[in-house]
Amino acid sequence: MEDKEFGEIPLDRIRNIGIIAHIDAGKTTTTEAVLFHTGKTHKIGKIDAGDTQMDWMEQERERGITITSAATTCFWRRRFGSYHEVFRINIIDTPGHVDFTAEVERSLRVLDGAVVVFDGKMGVEPQSETVWRQANKYRVPRICFINKINQIGGDFNKSLASIRDRLSPKAFPIVLPIGFEKDLHGLIDLTRMKAYTYKDYLQDDLEEEDISEDLMEIAKKARLEMIETIAEFDDAVLEKFLNGQEINNEEVLRTLRKATLSGQVYPVFGGDGRGVIVKALLDFVVNILPSPLDLPPVKGINQKTGAEEIRKPETNEQFSALAFKVQTDPYVGRLTFFRVYSGTLQSGSYVLNATRGERERFSRIVLMHANNREDVTQVKAGEIAAVVGLKNTFTGDSICNEEHPILLEAISFPEPVISMSIEPKTKQDQEKMGMALKKLSEEDPTFKIKSNAETGQTLIAGMGELHLEILVDRMKREFKVEAATGAPQVAYKETIKKTVEQEGKYIRQSGGRGQYGHVWLRLEPRNPGEGFIFEDEIVGGSIPKEYIPAVEKGVKEALESGVIAGYPVIDVLVALYDGSFHEVDSSEIAFKIAAIEAFKDGARRADPVLQEPIMKVEVTVPDQFMGDVIGDLSSKRGRIEGTESKANLTVIKSLVPLAELFGYSTILRSITQGRGSFNMEPSHYQEVPGNVALKIAEGRKK
Repeated sequence: MEDKEFGEIPLDRIRNIGIIAHIDAGKTTTTEAVLFHTGKTHKIGKIDAGDTQMDWMEQERERGITITSAATTCFWRRRFGSYHEVFRINIIDTPGHVDFTAEVERSLRVLDGAVVVFDGKMGVEPQSETVWRQANKYRVPRICFINKINQIGGDFNKSLASIRDRLSPKAFPIVLPIGFEKDLHGLIDLTRMKAYTYKDYLQDDLEEEDISEDLMEIAKKARLEMIETIAEFDDAVLEKFLNGQEINNEEVLRTLRKATLSGQVYPVFGGDGRGVIVKALLDFVVNILPSPLDLPPVKGINQKTGAEEIRKPETNEQFSALAFKVQTDPYVGRLTFFRVYSGTLQSGSYVLNATRGERERFSRIVLMHANNREDVTQVKAGEIAAVVGLKNTFTGDSICNEEHPILLEAISFPEPVISMSIEPKTKQDQEKMGMALKKLSEEDPTFKIKSNAETGQTLIAGMGELHLEILVDRMKREFKVEAATGAPQVAYKETIKKTVEQEGKYIRQSGGRGQYGHVWLRLEPRNPGEGFIFEDEIVGGSIPKEYIPAVEKGVKEALESGVIAGYPVIDVLVALYDGSFHEVDSSEIAFKIAAIEAFKDGARRADPVLQEPIMKVEVTVPDQFMGDVIGDLSSKRGRIEGTESKANLTVIKSLVPLAELFGYSTILRSITQGRGSFNMEPSHYQEVPGNVALKIAEGRKK
């Protein structure tokens, strides 16, 4: 990508990174400091003051949290040794709240590396584990950044121990802090064995100096531990290490980079994310996190041949990209963010959406800086940009050259766990509400809309109470729709526990042409999370091929409303293995109805059970309230998994049904005199106890 100031930046000097963390660890503040120190902004935005660049939505500034991932680009001139090359860093700042986990998921899918931020006072927190697992899923190399160690209670070593204990034993420091808590005033860089200090954390630069005698022994020991961890990734360094020879700084940095790119070890950095220390962090980002060239070529399916194909991150390859985010911009309309994996694309070109078989025109391509746009004429492999005005491209869609279609791996998202009814306040709001909900669901793959035919109600479903609250608020502000919402409801599911075979017949004779459909279905339970599969096992033409899609359609329709309480049915295999047809009377509709009846009758015999979402809940309370809180969680059908001490606080880990947690923040405040806090995130679905299931089913019938 050519920049007006820096000219053409080669692919090996591009870094696509995400800033990911638990809520309140300091992601947005760190990103703001990066933008300031790279000259992108003229001051460091403060969350408390509501003037951050990356949290640009009104709701984000009011609540002091990140809701939507924001993308930006900055340039960094590496400062050490003889290098002075300029690097282009594309950054995505992601939300920390578990309700917006889709933003993290889709960002990690398209990023090459990540900086995982930890609160130095708290160490690893519940959502830290979640984002870490998401980064593991996409094999993203990462640097750990322990933030806030300059604050009271901030402790680099304790936080490092919690990373090793809860995330990976292969985490090791690449810097050591100089000073403790409010006396923090620099760091020791273990790759260069130099100290970098500052008097004021916002002053212009870090001062390089020799390591003081009192810290030299600790630094040598930490450097040895680092080399011991990374040596296996470079044969020449390993040989030197085993022979007790000196390993120079260039070799250390080269091996550290190889080790980090392997995704098997995790360098740990620490400091105050608001300050000048971020300059040293930026050097490590460009020195050890991957460029697009360091990653394996992207794999996809060639749609013409059905064979697997690879696309290298080269500008002269055929064009391929993945759309990872849709956003409605009040000024330019619909923005689709995409990551280019191979080739080059000029603005004004036509491309193929391989996922949907649609042709789209990329008339206007823009680079994003939070909610500001900069028009560009072309994008190349390794870059992240947005396009204005695509009509039929959604999150997870593959975009490619029309002559060389390729389908890349899509992005998977968790299922919603909570729903509520929503209705427009006036007749005028009715039409606007439908349009607003459609646009919001296009932006957010974890936000689902469903109409209940029996009650005429519209139901919206999402990842948590805050998630739905924000979306309803956005509807009001951005789309001017006034709507009333019902109380939140748990998104229960149904499934079966045993295999059954079931016949379904639909025969109608009423003069003239009749209706005839006859199927035999086998229903089998699947493991949790494996989803639904339909299998066609018809041999010998007992049912003609043209009626089989109608059977599958009928089964899918029946899955939407289970036999216990009308909730969706999950994790089931349905096989069509026999049946019969009538030369004249058979029709698609007859087979569809026969399939619905067979599934419903079969499900009643297959030990149907109701399942509910179980949440992983971590409550942090002063020690004296521990007994009361554990007692209350147990009364909510909670299972206590263990406790952990942090300073004079106790962290209680538990698994609790979501149905029991509505209004929990108020209950916790009253038990702990306002001194307790909690985090929760979806863990898994679990069978509802019989007596509770009975109440739920009766409640639904009413």
